[in-house]
Amino acid sequence: MYQPKLEKDIRCPLEYGLEIFGGKWNSRIICVLAEKKSLRYSQLRIEMVNISDAVLASTLKILLKNDIVKRTSFDEIPPRVEYSLTEKGLSVVPILQSICRWAGAYHREENENTLMQCQKCDYRSLH
Repeated sequence: MYQPKLEKDIRCPLEYGLEIFGGKWNSRIICVLAEKKSLRYSQLRIEMVNISDAVLASTLKILLKNDIVKRTSFDEIPPRVEYSLTEKGLSVVPILQSICRWAGAYHREENENTLMQCQKCDYRSLH
């Protein structure tokens, strides 16, 4: 994970933003949860297609710690846990959609390798 070289009090706020939704999986998980609203771990794993359990678990832990995702436990038998975006997490979605629109204008790749979770931002419908 990124380790800042500067003291936290003099870092650029952009660094914080990139720490939150940057990286390979953070933004993808945010976009999937934005579209699906609430998912169990196994459903999220299926939506993410090619993420390992270890990476999904560690990424969710970071997103939980940063108050982007919330984990809701239901008192049922069998136990049920669902993940969804917090208000802070929902506030990131328009930023990610803007990045997708910008990237779509400068980088076009239409093929079978386009990741399903990358389509969750639905930047094409925002043009």
